[in-house]
Amino acid sequence: MTIEHPELIAEQAYVDQAYACLEAARTRALQLTAMVEVGRGGTNQARFEREAIQESVANRLDQLDMGDASLVFGRIDQEVDAGGGRYYIGRVGVWGLDQEPVLVDWRAPVAESFYRATGPAPMGLKRRRHFVSRGRSLLGMEDELFGDLDRFRDDDRNRLRGEGALIVALETARTGHLGDIVGTIQAEQDEIIRAALPGVHAVQGGPGTGKTVVALHRAAYLLYTHRFPLAGQGVLVVGPNRLFLAYIEQVLPSLGEAGVVLATLGDVVGGVRVDDRREVAEVGRLKGDLRMVRFVARAARTRQRALRHDLRVGYGLQWLRLSTSESQFIVDEARRRYRTHNAARKFVEAEFYVALAASGRGDLDPQAVQERLRGEMAIREALEWMWPVLTPAQLLNDLFGSQALIRAADPSLTPAQVGALHRERVADPDDLLWTASDSPLLDEARAVLGARPGQRQADAVRTYGHIVVDEVQDLSPMDLRMLGRRSLNGSMTVVGDIAQATGAWAHDDWDSILRHLPDRRPAVRHELTVGYRIPGPLMDLAAGVLAEAAPDLAPPRSVRAEGDPPRFVRLAGDGGPGLDGLAEAVRFELEAVGAGNLAVIAANSQTAEVEDVLERAGLPYGQATRHGLDARVAVVPVELVKGLEVDGAIVVEPARILREHAQGLRALYVALTRATRRLAIVHAEELPAVIDS
Repeated sequence: MTIEHPELIAEQAYVDQAYACLEAARTRALQLTAMVEVGRGGTNQARFEREAIQESVANRLDQLDMGDASLVFGRIDQEVDAGGGRYYIGRVGVWGLDQEPVLVDWRAPVAESFYRATGPAPMGLKRRRHFVSRGRSLLGMEDELFGDLDRFRDDDRNRLRGEGALIVALETARTGHLGDIVGTIQAEQDEIIRAALPGVHAVQGGPGTGKTVVALHRAAYLLYTHRFPLAGQGVLVVGPNRLFLAYIEQVLPSLGEAGVVLATLGDVVGGVRVDDRREVAEVGRLKGDLRMVRFVARAARTRQRALRHDLRVGYGLQWLRLSTSESQFIVDEARRRYRTHNAARKFVEAEFYVALAASGRGDLDPQAVQERLRGEMAIREALEWMWPVLTPAQLLNDLFGSQALIRAADPSLTPAQVGALHRERVADPDDLLWTASDSPLLDEARAVLGARPGQRQADAVRTYGHIVVDEVQDLSPMDLRMLGRRSLNGSMTVVGDIAQATGAWAHDDWDSILRHLPDRRPAVRHELTVGYRIPGPLMDLAAGVLAEAAPDLAPPRSVRAEGDPPRFVRLAGDGGPGLDGLAEAVRFELEAVGAGNLAVIAANSQTAEVEDVLERAGLPYGQATRHGLDARVAVVPVELVKGLEVDGAIVVEPARILREHAQGLRALYVALTRATRRLAIVHAEELPAVIDS
């Protein structure tokens, strides 16, 4: 990288011009709000136009809000026979007053060569220039000249693009939030980002390969390229927990896309309160099994029942009757005619009153009978027994609150499984806090029950034109079924790492994931092979664990061969909590990372001990909550650390992680691959053989 480049001053002037044009665009967008003035006497049409313009202006202002992110990050010069143009590549498209492009959006077709061009395949370029910036200041530039094929090796395709800018970005201190990579996207990443919209695209990527940011940049690219119809259909990004969502929430707005929905599985269900907890492995695996499809369907069917006794109700001077056999006929007809439970309620009610009216003397009108008797307690109880209107929470609250109902829904369940599913029924299901493992069951119940009468809009399932799923390797078949139900047309991007599969439904290969996703088109598989985040010495340590945890997978190739080796800290003795000396290790690593951040990663059961040590030592820290990574030190249980990156990491008691987690080796692999600069292993117990120093 040439810092004192002879064209640095001229390029800085161009960057300043781009910012000036951006500010002018913001000013013009604000002026649009004055186009429609609506006073007290304004028409509905005028009010509608004002709201439409204000929404459009708000969206445009979101796109033009760069914050502290650099606006311009490169330039391409084309050969004459390719058009001879010179284009500056940036975060958004910017035009001058003459409507000539000052800056080309990184997603535009002409910008593709900035990321894809190689020596053997220059894509019409004679020069590619990468900028190194901090905010509005241009710090340096790096040029790549094309045309002389002899200077390019056969493996040029795998060479880093803009290596100087990339290394500067990698070595910048972390902020507790994931940053975008729009200025340093590499060729294998760009191929995934710009892949076609239709079908399922599956991305395998080891730690530090950038699979999360690639998936997010792909969402931004698809919205730019397919604004219609995706802007109306919506784009959904699903992450494993709320800590992860907080970590990634700034990426898409920094790319000019503020309308993407970020959600956990619990958020996707809607209408219930769901936290990030996953139940113990046995229960979580049972609830994630596809046998739950029939389980939930039979649970709903058990709520469709004939009367236990003949019904007799007074009507004026006579008695009206409904026999058990007549009620059974009504139930059977409703089952035959309707696909969802709640949709049949009106039919059941209508046939109920027809049968009552037919049992009386004279020509009774069923509608009149209904109007007169609908408030009677006996009538209400009979209808609620035969065919109650149910929400998913009501169905599962009743189901799990009765071992008899659980056995009726699946007679093949063992007594231990019945006991594991059973929990106390509560009076108001709206008060329940469900677990993440319950999410697909609640969603299956919604599909079986259907919308309640008069609540079609509230109970509708929201679908999306494209869905991005991160950490997909931990999702159960029922989880994947739920997400597939929300895909409008089968267009999805799913990213993960089989070696980091640590959940109750840890998958061993991609086939077991893809078979549960939409299959309108054959799935397209991609693999990210280069690790950008993790220095070589740290990746070497993790590779030893990977060889045991997933011997069929190769570790990513680290682009940074140099770096600090992992530090092993043996705590003195194992008295008390066994963590004497941890506070000193934290202070040492904090000083070593300078302005960077630090994660203290421990087994789930040990995080409280870690927090107690830090509190007694007077060390401020954040917890694994939505804002946990805003602190310089964060204490994170190993089950929540996946997908995060920090400058420094301290892994506490690897042996305990191995011992307490069902996928212990993979959990340890995850913990060892979070740091971009420094890693310390703190232990009082003996180290596992896979990482013995």
